Amino acid sequence: MTKTCDGEGAGAVVGAGAVVGVGEELGDAFAVGVGLAVGCTAATGVGLGCAAVRAGPQAATAITASIGKAMRLASGRWEFHVRPERGGRITSLRLDGEELLDQGIGVDQPTAKSFVEGGAWGWDEIVPNLEPTDELPDHGEAWRLPWEVLDEGMMRCRGRLVPWELQRRIELDDAVKVAYQYRNVGRSTQLAYWCAHPLFRYESGMEIGAEVPSALGEGASTKVFLPAGSVDHIVLGWSSGKRIAVSWDASLTPDVAIWMCNGDIGGYRQIAVEPATASPVLEAGASFAWWLRITPL
Repeated sequence: MTKTCDGEGAGAVVGAGAVVGVGEELGDAFAVGVGLAVGCTAATGVGLGCAAVRAGPQAATAITASIGKAMRLASGRWEFHVRPERGGRITSLRLDGEELLDQGIGVDQPTAKSFVEGGAWGWDEIVPNLEPTDELPDHGEAWRLPWEVLDEGMMRCRGRLVPWELQRRIELDDAVKVAYQYRNVGRSTQLAYWCAHPLFRYESGMEIGAEVPSALGEGASTKVFLPAGSVDHIVLGWSSGKRIAVSWDASLTPDVAIWMCNGDIGGYRQIAVEPATASPVLEAGASFAWWLRITPL
């Protein structure tokens, strides 16, 4: 098995066999101070980093992070591209060279107020909430924050408004396994909410192994909530012949929704398989672990 973890900018070694690219505008590392938010325009026109400015509800806790502009993981049939500075977003997931994730409609602005305004494409982690509240942004904090690169395929993010920490490790073999750990880094109990948000490409007539509409009209979208704990995998298949099974442990992440969009909200064509935790209560310092797997069929 061959694994690579390559930077797309200047390289900074952060783990055995791992090289993470660091964009010139970010430098090798940066510190985010208490009460500071970061904002910068990267080479692609977006990004978090560079200038520290006073912020309101999205103020940062003290973090020192080694943030790469972009990173690449590859092994066998699989290739990932990840943007640590862009909320840890997985921007590309290729199987035998074929892109499986929706690449969006050209919108990429992580400082936007809502998730869709910021660009709904690729694969994000939704933590610690889905719907916006008076204090928390739409689709949570994780997609808006820079992630710290710990090792080959391993990254971590900490909340600024709620004291959570999410660690994610991507392992590539015949299948893709993504291992997660949520930790309460605060001083009181909290609900450990997480929802997967991989936005796969949608095609009319594609195979979807769930009880959802068989087809969507042009410009339509829908979200289907499956009975809690009723499924532990869903098969997706495209006209190219590529088929995958997205699987999880239904006892750990029992709540599942399927989002389907065929040209709605500006022209997105995507389908998301969204297993989620049932928001277990964590005491201060406690953690909760689970996993997600993608297997080619």
